[in-house]
This record gives sequence, C-alpha cells and structure tokens, in this order.
Amino acid sequence: MKFFSQSFLYDDPWSIVSLAFFLRYPNPYAAHVISCDVIDRHQTESGSLLTTRLILKRGALPRWAPQGIISRAESWVIEESEVDPFGKFVRCRTKNLDHVKVMQVEETQLFEQNEDGRTMQTTEAYITSKFGWGMTKRIESHGLARFKAHVQRSRQGVSLILDLIRQARLQPMALSSYITHLHSEHSFASTDTPTSSHSSDNAGHAPEEYSSPTTENTWLGKIWGSR
Repeated sequence: MKFFSQSFLYDDPWSIVSLAFFLRYPNPYAAHVISCDVIDRHQTESGSLLTTRLILKRGALPRWAPQGIISRAESWVIEESEVDPFGKFVRCRTKNLDHVKVMQVEETQLFEQNEDGRTMQTTEAYITSKFGWGMTKRIESHGLARFKAHVQRSRQGVSLILDLIRQARLQPMALSSYITHLHSEHSFASTDTPTSSHSSDNAGHAPEEYSSPTTENTWLGKIWGSR
C-alpha cells in the first residue's frame, strides 16, 4: 500500500473554491474524463448537501504491464461528497469500482475555510494492488507516481474554473454560457475515440490527461475573446 498526502492554500473564499471544484469537469486538464453524472443528491436534516456522482475515466497502461491485465482502458469511479454550508467545508471521497484487484485508489479531499477567509485543500490517497505475481510493489509505485501528476493537473483545472468564475462576476451569465458552450462542443471525450491501452514510461505517467497552456488559452479565448 502507498499513501499520499498534500495540502494547498487557495486565496479565494471557501464558497467560490467549492463551486469551482464541482464545476471542474469538463476542463482541458481532464481530457481523460469521459462522463460525469449525478446519481443521487439530497439534503440532510442538518442542512448538509450529499451528492453521489458516477465518473467514467480513460486510462493507459505502462509499457511493462502484461497484455490482458485489464479488459479495457476505462474505469468507473464513484464520488461521494458532503457540503456543509454552516461548517464551511466540503468533504469528497472517490474510489474506482473496477480493476480493483490490479489497483484501487481511494482518495479523500477536504476543503475548509481558514480564519483569514482563504481555503485550505487537503488531499489524501491510498493506492493498493492485490495483483501479486511479484508486481504488486511496482504497480503501487506506478499508481502513486500517476496520482501525484494527477493532483497537479486537477489543481490546474480547478484554478482555470476559478479564473472563469472571477471573470463571470464582471460579465453576468458568462459562466453559464461557457458551460453551455463546452457541452455543445462535446467537451467530454467520446467513448469511441481510438486510444492505446499502453503508454511509455518515458512519456509521463498519464499522457492522456495532459493539456498544454495553449489549449487552455484556446478554451478561454472562445468565451472571453483574445487575452
């Protein structure tokens, strides 16, 4: 088992960061996300909002992985979150539902408002493999490296949405237009898009998730014009 923990401080207030977190898909740093659907949402007696989302992600195996180790290079992920508007925190737990023998990643994210009005994000994850055959440690180490890279891109995606929210304050309805535009352009990757089930170790840990700053500027330019 491998463990990961990291904290990050946003200058924005908790309410804005929480909104950006739930609006983070789609974004150019998450091209591996195929779909994201709410399957349950309800409010507790204490006023907290509980949401369950089902997310389909596309992945890639390292070159050294045995052929046929998994049946497909896609994985269903369940996300369970709690938003407490009175305690001013968001707690979110995710884990993959398939390929769990090869590797399971259980992630917890906590967003809390500090006394100075800024938002602290704490991310923790456990990466576990039960594959055996002398490959358990190698699989877990690969999963940890990929997760670290994923955390950085995920934060870039949230920061992009935060930027759009800030600009939307100056242009009413602009954020809504942005989201509508993304879905009209089929921003989630199509499930029938050809993709290789293997990737090179030297090409990065998750090449299908990478997006250059040029791509980000293109997305922003479509909504806000030239920057």
